[in-house]
Amino acid sequence: MKKRKKRHLAAALLLLLGGLSLTTFAACPLPRPAPLTGALPWASPPAEMALFQLPTGVTHRSAAFAYRGGSFGDRRDFAMTAVLVKHPRGDLLIDTGFGRDVDVHLQSMPFAFRAVTSYARTRSAAEQLDAAGYDRKALRAIILTHAHWDHVSGVPELAGTPVWVTAEERSFIRDGGMLSALLRSFPAVAYEEYGFEGGPYLGFPRSHDVYGDGAIVIVPAPGHTPGSVIVFVTLPTGARYAFVGDLVWQQEGITLREERPWLQRTLGDTDPSGVRDALLRMSAIAERFPAMTLVPAHEARGFAGVPKL
Repeated sequence: MKKRKKRHLAAALLLLLGGLSLTTFAACPLPRPAPLTGALPWASPPAEMALFQLPTGVTHRSAAFAYRGGSFGDRRDFAMTAVLVKHPRGDLLIDTGFGRDVDVHLQSMPFAFRAVTSYARTRSAAEQLDAAGYDRKALRAIILTHAHWDHVSGVPELAGTPVWVTAEERSFIRDGGMLSALLRSFPAVAYEEYGFEGGPYLGFPRSHDVYGDGAIVIVPAPGHTPGSVIVFVTLPTGARYAFVGDLVWQQEGITLREERPWLQRTLGDTDPSGVRDALLRMSAIAERFPAMTLVPAHEARGFAGVPKL
């Protein structure tokens, strides 16, 4: 009798967990944020400034993995792409994507994650820079949107290039457990910390204008990791981009105001409420300035208009 009760209890618990799991994939838009007012921030990008994408591979996922309301049948290749921002005062690389040793690097992640992760690697960012005849002396720094494995795998191939992080992300790299274990394992990374001395920018309370010309502006967006950031880039043509890292994994997260499903939030975000706050700020920006290109780090559509090196 006791064994039968235990079996019934276990079955009921499994049904409950299964129901909760399915419910968390259902669409559930966040409340519409207050409208953003005011004009676009001033920017005076130099004429020589340019933007290039360096695609390093993809992971194979579904829309349901990325945002609530997404379809399991909507198969998508999640981009693993670095971005080269050319600026006469020093070029910057936003994230690195997959490095040539990504097969080894993936082993730093838990078995369960590896078991559900299918990916394909192309050339690393460093390999593409070298193939293009790029002078690495022009590369001022790597800006990490955050320190997860798939954004830092290429760091060792760019040894000596400073890696820009916030103080919060530097602490996360030291103490973030398995989520920052890969970057922590790389020897002699040249970290440079920066802060947010600037005022409000597009609804974000603080900002860091990299070269003082409004062309590259970083804002804090903690939540996915403690020191996650968003990088806004303005080109001489007037085109504007928002590189949002892993604030969302696909554009619908912002345009439909849909969070990641519960399991992904629980395992991947250090502060889901912080992600929610920044997501709604970006949603207000997208509604106010629809011409701005939203580029989640794993969104192939966001990179479509960015030329390859």
